Parts: sequence; C-alpha cells; structure tokens
Amino acid sequence: MSAPALKITDLKKTYATGTVALKGVSLEIPQGDFFALLGPNGAGKTTIIGITTGLVNKTSGTIEVFGHNTDTETELAKMQIGLVGQEVNFNPFEKTLNIVVNQAGYYGIPRSVAIPRARKLLTDLGLGEKMDQNAMTLSGGMKRRLMIARALVNEPKFLILDEPTAGVDVELRRGMWDYLTGLSKSGLTILLTTHYLEEAEQLCKHVAIINKGQIVAMGTMEEVIATHHSGEPAKDGYRGGRLEEVFLKLTSDK
Repeated sequence: MSAPALKITDLKKTYATGTVALKGVSLEIPQGDFFALLGPNGAGKTTIIGITTGLVNKTSGTIEVFGHNTDTETELAKMQIGLVGQEVNFNPFEKTLNIVVNQAGYYGIPRSVAIPRARKLLTDLGLGEKMDQNAMTLSGGMKRRLMIARALVNEPKFLILDEPTAGVDVELRRGMWDYLTGLSKSGLTILLTTHYLEEAEQLCKHVAIINKGQIVAMGTMEEVIATHHSGEPAKDGYRGGRLEEVFLKLTSDK
C-alpha cells in the first residue's frame, strides 16, 4: 500500500508567547487527493502548512510527506512539495519568466530544462504574453497565477495552496480551478485552504475542519456534510451552501 501524500500525527505547537496553536492534530491526505483544510482565522491552518514546509518549528508530533519524515529526511520531504502561500513574495521588478526560472535553480534544475518548463507553465496559466514583463505590471489575479507557476516548476507531487484565490476575480478564479483540477486528475495531490467554501465543496474529495487548534470534523466531503448538516430550511433569511452551514455549526462560539 502506498504511503499517504501527507501524514500528520499528534502535531502540537505552542508559540513563545504562550499561544497554543495546535493541540494534537492528526490527519492523512491520500495520494492524488484534492483535500480542503478549512477553519476560521487563527484556527491553525497556516501553522500546519508552515510546519509541513519547514517554515515553522513544531513543539511535538511527526509529519511524513510521501513516507519521508520531515525531521530525518528533511530535504527529500521538501522536494515533494510546491507551496503557494498567502502573501505575494517575489521581486516585483523581476521579469515574470525569470521568477519561475530562478525558482527552478534552487532545486538544481539546469536552465536548459527550466526555461522551456517555465514557458509552458506560464502559457498554461494564461501568462504567456506577460513573460518578459516585470511582475509589478501584473494584476492581482495574474500574480497569484505566477505564484502557482513558480510552485510547480520543480514538478512537485504535492501542491499546497494557502488562500490562492483571495482577491481574484471570478473569471480568473474559474480558469485557475480548471487548470488545477486537470493537474489533480493527472495525479498531483493538492491541499487547499480557502474562505470560499462553495469552491471547496465543489472541488475537494476530502475535508478537515479545524477550530482552535483541533480537528472538529474530517472525512469525505459528502460524509462530513451528511453527518453535520441539519437539512433544515432557513428560518431567518439568508442561508449559505451546505458546507458553509456545517462550517458555521462546527466553528461558532455560540
């Protein structure tokens, strides 16, 4: 049996300030899955991603990426991962193509391989005409696409998307999801955090909902909705989608 793309066991994190961010989180993401990790701001999502990618030190627990322990096989684990973080963090005065090619260099990919690969990624993501322009000229949605291209240039097996469509207009979001869904169908494992719950409900096979550092629901999307959705009609006006109702039920302080 193949190892999960991501296996987290009893992960805990307490920051130096005394803030307890994670209280023993355990989850598994199967290979080839499109997995949603959902929760309110401050619930622990970004901390999990930070620890998985080596940007944040954990307090205790274990993480394996395709069977590689992030403590004992750190580089092997990192090589499997592409990360699209929340913040735009590239040089705005650098050319779009160079941003992707230079990222490949960090993985030891020669320019003879990196340049055609970067050109294809940028073209596939709708940035073919922007390759020789400085990144500062791109719209917000295009900058998000550039970050995806940069994350994919080392051909990772596991792509982490932390709020990738924040501030992106509807048309660009749809195009982005069509592209990523195609990658998922070809075998890429994707972990998504988003506040657009209707997108997660449509796109993802499995979901985990985290609140105050603990997983409060996990399973297939249909299992989680079937278990926690009341199915009752709205009593006082607006009612969101099924996942939104489940999310609010599980994370509300009421």
